[in-house]
Amino acid sequence: MSKKISWRIPAVTVLALATLWSPMSSAQTPKWPTQDISIVVPYPPGGGTDLTTRAIAEEMGRALKTTISVINQPGAAGSIGTLGVWNKPHNGYTIAANGLLAFASYPVMGLGEKTYKDWHIWIATYSPNAIVTKGGADAKYKTMADLLAALKAKPGEITFGTAGVGSGGYMGAEVLKLGTKLAYKHIAYQGGAPAIIGGLSGEVDVVPQLLMEMVDHIRAGKMNALAVLMDQPFKLSGAADIPPITASVPEIKPYLPMGESFGIMVPKDTPANVVQAIDGAFKIAVASDTVKKFAAEKGSVVLALSGDEAQAHVAKLASIVSWTLFDGGTAKISPEKFAIPRLK
Repeated sequence: MSKKISWRIPAVTVLALATLWSPMSSAQTPKWPTQDISIVVPYPPGGGTDLTTRAIAEEMGRALKTTISVINQPGAAGSIGTLGVWNKPHNGYTIAANGLLAFASYPVMGLGEKTYKDWHIWIATYSPNAIVTKGGADAKYKTMADLLAALKAKPGEITFGTAGVGSGGYMGAEVLKLGTKLAYKHIAYQGGAPAIIGGLSGEVDVVPQLLMEMVDHIRAGKMNALAVLMDQPFKLSGAADIPPITASVPEIKPYLPMGESFGIMVPKDTPANVVQAIDGAFKIAVASDTVKKFAAEKGSVVLALSGDEAQAHVAKLASIVSWTLFDGGTAKISPEKFAIPRLK
């Protein structure tokens, strides 16, 4: 007669094995970070991306209890530094920073195959394009109505100075043209600072660069801010509120807001626990007094976007930027190649 064998495992052993093998076990979620972190700014020091990144890096480092170093790696409109981050291990220890307007243009400009869809993105601050002219008693244009009248009276003659074709200022001018259907004369400079000097001297009639680049001149009364490319007024500390462009050109609303959003990003396949840690630290940073004060001083607003909200923001920006550059002949690669839809 055969014996019936009973296999019984003690409950304590079962619990131990379950803890060891459970996918939810805390032992299987490695601590992060365990070393210092680098954020790569793909532009020289002192610009909007650099200044914004340094403001949030300090606060994020405190939250993560580690050192976050900001490294400047300029070249090819920021694409070299961005590609460098992509080519590093996707472990969160090397983070990319960028202005999202420039970043969104890389595919159609032939500067990279990756799109915003390949990255987790966090957006800290936003500075709108501003339509700015020379200030003072001899100013040609004191209001947006004055400028629009001149554009209508002299099509293609009113000069707009920007940092060059494809720059943030150029995009601001092109979006204004989309809304008004009025032509302007483009004067390209070797950067935003020379364009602003051109505006201060009267060498060009209008400078449509980022507000944060001109804010000190506006506060000093040396430049007139006629409008911001937003659908609401911009409350600028130390100066009068700047009217929204929709107050004078309501047709432009579908293309707004136009300006530069500054943020950080890591590749989409970065481990989930790392993304979660970065997200938590970012939210602490953008809620800090340090970042709020920085934004107020620099003519910016805190956006504090992450996850789906950040993706939606960049998706709209990519559509506007990519199709504007392609339709204008600046970009030779169609946005369709990257499944970037035309804004309706």
